[in-house]
Amino acid sequence: MGLAAFGAAAFILLAILKLASEVAEGETTAFDVAVLRLMRNAARPGTPLTSLMLGATHLGDGLTLIILVLLIAGFLFTARKHGMALFLIVATTAGSLMVQLLKRIIDRARPAVVEHWTSFADASFPSGHAANSAIIYLTLAVLVAQSVTSRALRLYVVVSAMLLTFLIGLSRPYLGVHWPTDVLSGWILGAGWAVLCSSVAWWLQARRTIEPPTETSGT
Repeated sequence: MGLAAFGAAAFILLAILKLASEVAEGETTAFDVAVLRLMRNAARPGTPLTSLMLGATHLGDGLTLIILVLLIAGFLFTARKHGMALFLIVATTAGSLMVQLLKRIIDRARPAVVEHWTSFADASFPSGHAANSAIIYLTLAVLVAQSVTSRALRLYVVVSAMLLTFLIGLSRPYLGVHWPTDVLSGWILGAGWAVLCSSVAWWLQARRTIEPPTETSGT
């Protein structure tokens, strides 16, 4: 499983580098502009859908994600699951630093195709909201799934995290502050990091470096 995860991580890295190369050469511009205009033509300010997107995008804000990680890490430390808490902090921090490094290297400008309906801070590629939400929500889902015995609960947690990550990423081009390829790259990067973290967590847990699963009733 570990070898497969590292192979998947290498493949994802190559995919990100290929996409970044195409972005830098302007090969994705026509696609990005077309999708942004299509989404904006279907959007209206003040509608329930726009309110949903505004709410969803804040779930991927940096401060929101930091608070979430600290709260859950604090819970794990209090529950004496020190290994799992440290793993969560290291995995999510390293993933977020990787995203910021890529942003600085590629330094893509934000889209100016449509009006921006929310604020933004740094460079555009990859989408920090898409990547960091995938890194953090999916990593949290993996750790929860490692701690329960019920397949139904594991499936619920992972699917919920995936849907939340999808909605956060979708909100960024909808609100006009990211190119679609920014979000696609963020999803790929974040999901790949979560897969790698899942493999490492499984490997560590098999050797009892991270606490063994908590007994939970269920089938």
